[in-house]
Parts: sequence; C-alpha cells; structure tokens
Amino acid sequence: MLECALTIDARNGELNTDQVKTALSAQPRFIDLFCGIGGFRIAFENAGARSVFSCDWDKFSHITYEVNFHEKPKGDIYGIAIKDIEEHDILCAGFPCQPFSLAGVSKKNSLGRKHGFDDEKQGNLFFQIANILDYHKPRAFVLENVKNLKSHDGGRTFDIIYRTLTEELGYYVHHRVIDARSVVPQHRERIFLVGFRESRWFEFPSFPSEGPKLNSILQDTVDAKYTLSDHLWLYLQNYAKKHQAAGNGFGFGLFTGNDVARTLSARYHKDGSEILISQGPGKNPRRLTPRECSLLMGFPPDFKIPVSDTQAYRQFGNSVVVPVVEAIANEVVASLKRPLDYRADLVLTMQSASTG
Repeated sequence: MLECALTIDARNGELNTDQVKTALSAQPRFIDLFCGIGGFRIAFENAGARSVFSCDWDKFSHITYEVNFHEKPKGDIYGIAIKDIEEHDILCAGFPCQPFSLAGVSKKNSLGRKHGFDDEKQGNLFFQIANILDYHKPRAFVLENVKNLKSHDGGRTFDIIYRTLTEELGYYVHHRVIDARSVVPQHRERIFLVGFRESRWFEFPSFPSEGPKLNSILQDTVDAKYTLSDHLWLYLQNYAKKHQAAGNGFGFGLFTGNDVARTLSARYHKDGSEILISQGPGKNPRRLTPRECSLLMGFPPDFKIPVSDTQAYRQFGNSVVVPVVEAIANEVVASLKRPLDYRADLVLTMQSASTG
C-alpha cells in the first residue's frame, strides 16, 4: 500500500521524495536503443519494467521484433528527434560493438578503415546516447558492449566514455565484464555499464560458477542442410592447418554436447566455423540451427524466428544474452525502488579454525 511505502524524514518533517517517486512508479519505464530483436526488452519486462520506446536501423530486425512484441521499432536513431523519445526511467543500449571488438578492429585495420570513435557510422553512436541521457536525464541506464571496449586504443576509448558519463553527465557508474558461460553454454564476455543519477546502493548480480553444456540447447532432430558439405569441411580443415603452421590462432571450433561453445558472432551465417557440432566419426560436423542459436543466447523456447537462416544468425550473433541482462535488470529495478540511504546488511561468516 502507498501509505506503507512512505516515510517521514525525521530531520525536517517532510516526505522522502525519492520514496514518493518509487511508490508512484512501481513499474519503471525503459527505452531500448539499438534494440535488435529485443533481448533487452525481454530481460527488463521480466524484471517488472515497461517498454515505452525502441529503435533500430535494421529492417530485418524490425520483422523479428514486430512478430514477437507486436510493435515495430523506430528506425535509425539519427533520424529521431531526441525530444520525441518518450520520457523514461531507464535507458538501455547495447550500442554497436564492431568499432571496438577485437575482430572488428582487426578487420578494419586490414582494410585500412577507421575504427573506434573514428568510425563515423557506428563509433560515434555512444555520443548520441550521451545526448539522450543529457536531455531526458533518466534515473538509470544499462549499456552493453564487447570486453575489448575497456582496452581499445590503449584504454582511451573507455576513459572518454566513463568521464562523459560521470564528469559531464553526473551519473554514478558501475562497470563489470561478465562471461555468460555461467547461464548459457557459450563463452561470451561482455562489459556492462550501469549508472544512476543519484548515489544508490547497487551490486552486480552473482552468477553460478558452473553453467550448462551444449546438450541443454541441442535439438534431437536436425535437417541435413545444416551438415557441412565435403568441400566446405575440407576447406576449413586446410585453412586451420595453414594458420597453425604460421603460428596463428585462426581455425574452426569443434564441440560435443558436453562442451561450452565459443562466442556466437554475427558472421556465423558465412560458414559456422566458430561453433561446429560433432556428429561422430565418419560424418561431417554441422552448424547450429537458428533455434539452437536462439537458445544459446537465452531467448525463450517460444521466441519466433520469422526471417531467413542468414538473417537469424546475424540477429542472434548481435544480441545480448537474455538471462545475463535479466539478472542485471532485476538489480537495477530493485535499486530504484529502495530509498537513497539504503545500504545492504553486512553479513559476516565465521570459518572454523583448523584442528590440524
């Protein structure tokens, strides 16, 4: 009840305005920038928040998003006036990672292209996020990117981002690299930045030390079209041997159901080489199916996949791992519902002395 949620500040006899906000806004509103196919949306809705705005430039992602959420995201963020974005409590953004990823930087260097903030198309999208934060001043934000964001350009990229969020915009920022392998059978390290307008108690969630294996997401019956042709399988083996001889780490990844996979990437549609599933002696390995990729990213089993396999691989490879974001979302929503002076109880545990 509302009256039970409010307290009187003993120092001045006034209502605690932060608690008033919390009590009147039991369902925080969030926006989802670069929403892709809605991984952030599923996570934050499961945490009790309400979506009020989403945008993404990719027309194929719009198809998947609309089929699953019955609304179409807005288009390119640069074509949207900041003032027209709905008021919100939480800003969510898995902003494009290619300008900062190890693979993206390597490829762009080889092609003589710019990366990081010098990538005019994608690298400057962070500053559009900053502009939205500056204009709307939401109570919190959650940003996600590749682990390499922290080391890109000798740490200068992350330093600019961190100082923009803290010194220029005034947010209290927490950040952590989280490996999704504790909740899905995939080694996938991503950095998360969580910020609050006020100084609030917040801790990143803890995750189990042991996670599931590929058996938990592999389908029993798979169409033969996902098995690699003799030509492609021979090419990948020769390619791997060539790079091994040169001392490089390039090559395919072959896994059984008892393993944890490499990171699923948006290029998976090309040859599936980073995650190939063994089908036993004498048989070529196979790619994951789009449904298996969906499960590998933690999407619910009933998530609809209305696009081609090529587009589905791109979409899941670009997505967030839903259970990781949901765990963070639960902590963010809980933090916003607490009074500003909340501090978690300190629990001390006693260890028995060795009896040697």
